[in-house]
Amino acid sequence: MVDRPNKPSALATTPGLPPQAQVTISHGNARVTAELPTGESVVVLLHGATVLSWKDAAGDEKLWLSEAAKLDGTKAVRGGIPLVFPVFGAGSNGEATKNLPQHGFARNSRWEFLGKSTSEGDSSNVKLDFGLSSGDLSDEHQKAWPYRFGLLYSVTLTRESLTTTIVITNDGDEPFEFQTLLHSYFRVKDISKVSIDGFDKAAYVDQLAKMATKTQAGSITFDGELDSIYTPAGGPKEPIVLSEDGKPRLRIVRDNLDNVVVWNPHVDKSAGMSDFEPKDGWKKMVCIEAGSVRGWQKLDKGDAFEGAQTIYL
Repeated sequence: MVDRPNKPSALATTPGLPPQAQVTISHGNARVTAELPTGESVVVLLHGATVLSWKDAAGDEKLWLSEAAKLDGTKAVRGGIPLVFPVFGAGSNGEATKNLPQHGFARNSRWEFLGKSTSEGDSSNVKLDFGLSSGDLSDEHQKAWPYRFGLLYSVTLTRESLTTTIVITNDGDEPFEFQTLLHSYFRVKDISKVSIDGFDKAAYVDQLAKMATKTQAGSITFDGELDSIYTPAGGPKEPIVLSEDGKPRLRIVRDNLDNVVVWNPHVDKSAGMSDFEPKDGWKKMVCIEAGSVRGWQKLDKGDAFEGAQTIYL
């Protein structure tokens, strides 16, 4: 990470202007927090550019974070919204990715905070930008994936929504293939009362059944471990709705991200993960992960890919 002597700090209030979003950097320049005048907030850890927290105006947390999550940069964060790039499954693209870890290196790399912005004269939103390039990677990851790239990740907070946008550019002379995904962990009260709509008639791959291809009928509900990759029939603009006890809680709309992974580890998988606490935390969370992970996106020299999700309250 490049040391910038004039890093953004909390925004000062200018006389005559309405209250503005406050942006602060804390924990030894490791976290960026943005808070709107109305109380909504988001916290991003520079390790992985991982969104750790998203709260509404009443202080109600929307994301699930393991009590044992490593927040010191020693490993990827268990919870929040980790970023997957350039591969979803370890070695799933043969020689090109055989030496990369599961879910790639973006969630395990230190990103740079590039600054904040708001719509002109509008105090109801704030956008935080983060960057990662091939030159920022560890020697190990550069050797494992020797392509020149740039990543721009934007986190936009409004009173009613959170938008996360990833822009991937090929800055080198040779093409590369990649996968990407926004690994969102959502907090729920009781997974047995959760249903997710927007997947009826969606083709999906069941990762717990040797990658068998199936078709979803109706809502997704939970009575055991679930780990599947869906391609919703209505496309990215068709809302995905997370409900609990029959009441809609969140609505997700995607842009240029055709796939959605839905995951809940249930009892056995949770017990085997050292950074998953409490062990019955699976009852209080569900992952709904917008991405492009069925097949590969190819970027030629100078080309760019952009994908996003917006989560509405």
